Amino acid sequence: MVVALDGPAGAGKSSVSRRVAELAGFAWLNSGSFYRAVTWAVLEKGRDPSDRDSVVRIAREARLSLDGEGGVTVDGLPVEHRLRSDAVEAWAARVSAIPEVRAEVNRRLREIAAGRDVVVDGRDIATVVFPDAEVKVFLDADVATRARRRHAQGTSRMTLGEIERSIAERDRFDRGKAEAPLAVAPGALLLDTSHLTIEEVCERVLDAIRVKKLTPGDKRQV
Repeated sequence: MVVALDGPAGAGKSSVSRRVAELAGFAWLNSGSFYRAVTWAVLEKGRDPSDRDSVVRIAREARLSLDGEGGVTVDGLPVEHRLRSDAVEAWAARVSAIPEVRAEVNRRLREIAAGRDVVVDGRDIATVVFPDAEVKVFLDADVATRARRRHAQGTSRMTLGEIERSIAERDRFDRGKAEAPLAVAPGALLLDTSHLTIEEVCERVLDAIRVKKLTPGDKRQV
């Protein structure tokens, strides 16, 4: 089973998807980490992230995989702890907008998910990467709430106001992209997380999984 969670930056996708995966006994895939990993590799190699050809070449050459806890590795090197820097954040959206990069990341996500029960989160998971996902969820929240959450993570040197403006700009960019724009997939469960706890959101997603998994004659519990 594929559980696809989409939504804008700061809506709680990573926290919710990881927790749901743990509770359901599913594997966890964070697509944003794969795009950040490509961005990190570009910067680490000293390449210009605005040089499309260089970015595409690195995306195709890099061996993107998972460590034992759902974190991303690049050529065998665990890099998850390096992917939330301001430098990576500044370029990740533009890198992820390159069609050839998206094709490489999507290919790898599908390879890893094949034959598994997985929870995958991102911005086009239910619309593009896994359009046939059994469970589709779109998480949203107001910009101010999302900015406070990102600021509380303590991974950025920006002020709360700067983070809020950055998120608003990212929203405009993601929703206006010609390639795989941020959108609610048909049939997706839409949840506004602005005033919900992580536990409340997780329970609603788990309920959606239970509905799909519990059929007559199937007594498995999630």
